[in-house]
Formats: sequence, structure tokens, C-alpha cells
Amino acid sequence: YIAKLRANAKQEAEKSKSKWKTMGPAKVAVPSPNDFLQKRSKEPKLGPRKKEQDSKKLPALSVPQRTYRPVIRIQKNFINRNAVAVITGVPKKPRPFCVDTRQGDKYLLEPSGLVPKYIKKKEYGVTPKYVTRRNVEIKKEEEEYEASVLEQVKKRAMKHLSDEEKTNVLQALKKKWEETNREFQCLPVLTDTRYQKMHKEELEFKLQQLEHDIEALEKHKSVYIANK
Repeated sequence: YIAKLRANAKQEAEKSKSKWKTMGPAKVAVPSPNDFLQKRSKEPKLGPRKKEQDSKKLPALSVPQRTYRPVIRIQKNFINRNAVAVITGVPKKPRPFCVDTRQGDKYLLEPSGLVPKYIKKKEYGVTPKYVTRRNVEIKKEEEEYEASVLEQVKKRAMKHLSDEEKTNVLQALKKKWEETNREFQCLPVLTDTRYQKMHKEELEFKLQQLEHDIEALEKHKSVYIANK
């Protein structure tokens, strides 16, 4: 028995059969020499770059581009110019230095402080402005203080008594002494009560004070009274 659809079934089976389960095709196409393998040919490639819109364009830079090459019109001979500068130039003076040890250790003389450097300045020896301003302020404060002291001394100055005033004061003191002495003489001889003792002591103190004042006025020619 031979089926009628045998050829169709065989063809479909061969089509759906997995190739990796077989030995592969009998004949493999040989690659062309023009299709050789290139470096990074299998890496994914980006699509073509889109053109930027006019609104997204960057503003033009104020600095020249890297590819800009200025036009040089003047050609200078630097070799000859340098040679002339060396021949006609003033030779450079060596910096002064000082040697302080026998091994030859040296150091520059200018920053060492051994050379008078600052006295050659125009401002050397001139009093600074802030010192002058401070001295003026100090002097002004001293004058104000002296003026205030003199004013206070004048206020507290002692008054000089004239001869007429001195005579009147002496007469008044002597009159006061006579009245106090008369009152003292009128006291009883025997003082029994406490009040009488206190009154007697008070009169004795007044008499002593009056005698002291009278003696001081008669002893000194010039008398001054302090203003309280």
C-alpha cells in the first residue's frame, strides 16, 4: 500500500525538522573575499543624526574657533633681533650676597637686614597721620581737663577777709564770748542734776571754741574763708 499524500507529508516533515539536530546542509556557501570581517562591524550602529532646529542653535562664540589661523603679514627675524639685543644690552648685575662661614655658605644681602633699605624711602622719619591725629586728640583732652579743673578751683576758691571784716568778726566773737562767760558765771556752784552738768559742759566747750577762734584771728594777719 502506498499513500497518495506520502510525498506531501515527507516534504512537510523535512521543512519542520530542526536543523541543529542534523549534520547541517550538505553544501555550505563559501563567503566572498570582498565580505571579510571588519573591526567593530557587529556592534550596533546609531541612526543618522537629526539636524538641530533653528531655535536650539547655540549662540555664536566671541572667541575665535580652534581652526582659526590669523593672517601673518609681517615676518620678523627673531634670531637677528635677539642677537642685537644681547650685544647692545646692558649686562645683568649679580645680586649682592654675604658669606658668613668658611665653607662658603652665602645668603642674599638685601633681605638680610644688613643694608639700609627703608631709610631711602620718602616717608622715612615722617610721623604717620594717625599718630599726629591721636596726639592732637590727646592734647585737646588735656586742655579740656585743665580748663575744668581751673573752673572747679575757682568755684572752691577761698575768700580773703579784709581788715574791716576781720575787725568786725573779732568784735562779734568777743561779744559772744562775754555773753557765754556771763552765762557760765551765773551757774550754781554745786551742780546736782544731770541737766546742770550737761549745760555746764556745753558752755565750757563753747568758751574754748570761741577762745580758739579769737586767738587764730589775732595771730594771723591774712585770713581766708573756704566756700562750702
